[in-house]
Amino acid sequence: MSKTTFPTLGRSTNMTALGRSKNMTALGRRATLKSLALAGAALAVLMAVTPSAKADTLADVKAAGVLKTGTEMQFPPFDMIEGGEYIGLNRDLIDEVGKEMGLKVEYQDLPWTSVLPGLEAGKFDLVIAPVTITKERMERYGFTVPIANATAALMKRTGDDSIMKPEDIVGKTVGGGKGTSQLAQVKEYAETLGGDVSFNEYVDSNQSYADLAAGRVDASVNSLPNLSYAASQRPETFTVVLPPFGKPTYFSWVTRKGEGDESLREAVNAALVAISADGRMAKIQEKWLGQSIDLPSEVPAPSF
Repeated sequence: MSKTTFPTLGRSTNMTALGRSKNMTALGRRATLKSLALAGAALAVLMAVTPSAKADTLADVKAAGVLKTGTEMQFPPFDMIEGGEYIGLNRDLIDEVGKEMGLKVEYQDLPWTSVLPGLEAGKFDLVIAPVTITKERMERYGFTVPIANATAALMKRTGDDSIMKPEDIVGKTVGGGKGTSQLAQVKEYAETLGGDVSFNEYVDSNQSYADLAAGRVDASVNSLPNLSYAASQRPETFTVVLPPFGKPTYFSWVTRKGEGDESLREAVNAALVAISADGRMAKIQEKWLGQSIDLPSEVPAPSF
């Protein structure tokens, strides 16, 4: 019986076909990858020309039911800690705003120099530390309607007759909060006086007041409401120097300036206007400032 021999040609033909099959599979994969790449590129182009859905901070806040705020709790009478409790004009006012908006309010305490960077970093959605309205800041942040007067003034030790008016700080040392507009204003004011004025900068205003009381500085700079409150608490130690040297200006709260933050700012403004209209604002001012003052119902143009 003859032995059947399978021709090598057939085996060779089968392997060739298999190779072709593998090549076709590889080509198919490359074609698929190419198609995916083209689709990805098209999607990127589409995303570049099609506006994405805008974030809405107010919607996020309402969904969470919480308004996250940041401030420096060493700025009496606006923000301070007494007996371990956060109190002050801002605490009372933001709690009323929370009621108007139907939201729980959370508070974060930070050094002043970290408050605005914390807002930009998204640690909270509203700065309730009083922020002076300035041209430079308005380019970067969104301001609410004013919550208080912010005109800069000076405070001296009671009985110091060498400082009777603002221009008497020539040859003296003035203390102020680092990074505050009040310190910047007094430095600018000093340049107009034709004499040398020295400055000490502090993490918070209380440190400046302590050095004033101890005689390490001759005057402290801050907003008139802040100084008036400090002097009313310790009249035997502090006296406000009148008139204020600063240009008339206001304190406001701030949000980020993105389009998605506009709705939150408008809602806070509406709450502040309502609180002012029904007399709650006046009661809070009288409690912490000793008097009530009329405030603009719109964001005023900055004076400097």
